[in-house]
Amino acid sequence: MKHRRRLSAALTSGFLVVCALPAQVDPPPPDAPPAATSPGLTLEECVHRALAQSFDIEISRYNPQISKEGIDIARDPYQPVVSVTASRSHSRDDGTSSIPLSITDSSQASVGVTQQLYSGTTLTLSSQLDRSRIDPALTALNPAYNADLTIGVRQQLLKGFGFAANRAVVHAAEASYDAAQLSYKADVLTVVQNTEKAYYNLVFAGGQLEVHRASRNLAQVLYNEAVDRKNTGVATELDVFTADVAVQSARRQVLLDEQTLGNSRDQLRALIGRFELDAPLTPGPLPEAENALPVYASVYQMAIRSQPDYLAAAAAVEEAKFNVVIARNGARPSLSVGGAVGLNSSRSSASSAVNDALANQGNSWQVDLSLTYPWGQLGDKARYRQSLAGLSQSEARLRQLDQNIQVQVRSAVRAVETNHESVIISTNATALAVKQYDLQKAKFDAGLATSRDVLQSQTDLETARLNELQARVSLRDSYSDLHRLEGSALQRYGVALP
Repeated sequence: MKHRRRLSAALTSGFLVVCALPAQVDPPPPDAPPAATSPGLTLEECVHRALAQSFDIEISRYNPQISKEGIDIARDPYQPVVSVTASRSHSRDDGTSSIPLSITDSSQASVGVTQQLYSGTTLTLSSQLDRSRIDPALTALNPAYNADLTIGVRQQLLKGFGFAANRAVVHAAEASYDAAQLSYKADVLTVVQNTEKAYYNLVFAGGQLEVHRASRNLAQVLYNEAVDRKNTGVATELDVFTADVAVQSARRQVLLDEQTLGNSRDQLRALIGRFELDAPLTPGPLPEAENALPVYASVYQMAIRSQPDYLAAAAAVEEAKFNVVIARNGARPSLSVGGAVGLNSSRSSASSAVNDALANQGNSWQVDLSLTYPWGQLGDKARYRQSLAGLSQSEARLRQLDQNIQVQVRSAVRAVETNHESVIISTNATALAVKQYDLQKAKFDAGLATSRDVLQSQTDLETARLNELQARVSLRDSYSDLHRLEGSALQRYGVALP
């Protein structure tokens, strides 16, 4: 009876350990009372820390910035261009016996502004002032100042004509920027999902460790009882050896659980911090699961409207359409018409030359037509065919993603429904295991059952508790997958992207 009382006390203490798991390792099992210790790090805190510290998010954050600069690069050819030039030249001819010494000294300064419009029109405004001096003088004006003010217009008629062709480059850059922003949001949602799963894995690893530690303690009690019984002649050497193997197996399982727990901690630490692999990490309890079961139609519609992966693929299709416009424009011959009107004057001083030019003392004009046609246009036509193939490829990828989303949503909804039922079943199984344990313990106290029977009943109870904890973790994992498909994780955690 002394051994039975000792085993009964050990079994009871082990049962209480399982029912009240320490907070620094894992929360209590779902139906057990909370431990009287300080709360750990909540899932929401882990998610916010991951969003602030994740290397993946930091790396991905540069992609929208890079794409945004591409918009300004596309707009750059349509910005005004100011040009200023100045030059001076000097020449000397020593001449011959029949040609006297000749010295020419000249200077030139010009300023101009060029503006390219999205219509395919190029406007040019330029002004130039020249000074020349020849010694000996050969003309009446020496030095001579030539002033010129010219306004020019050139309009593309084929290649580069119209707003659609010229703005397509900018629109393609804007679509690329939209896709980059959506891809960044997708990366953020992936980090949130990975953090949720790492948190759930850590909670389960801690609970599993405590359950198996209790099993190890009970196996040790059984071994001690076997040794005592052998010494009194009640048990055999085989009973002691069997109990010892059970203790060693339980120790091995605890070692494996400690390894799993350490790996789970490191995985979560790597997500929520930087180079903090030795920092203490205490998970809090599992968050409450949602009560309402998802409906396929509403989840699918939300995924199509909100999931960044799908929206990024749609933006890629828009970008491909603009690339087709750009390539089609590039395959056209270059035909342009241009004209210029100028005011000019030549005088003996710079001020006189400028004033007379502005007073329309002299003028000039010109009109020209230019045609450039690359023979065969091999490269331009190939780029156009490439753009068409790229558009078809992007549209096919979008349709494929639509189908994948339908399949994934159906699978995710089924997983939530299945895991929800699994939680109910495993909870009932745990309740049954508790009753069976209580009954077996009562028999043991009455001398109607052996310690091995009680230990087997306790093992069944621990297995039921692990199954229930696994079911609850799986349910939250399935909700995490569902929210990733919906693209709703940021709203649930109150996160606003820049």
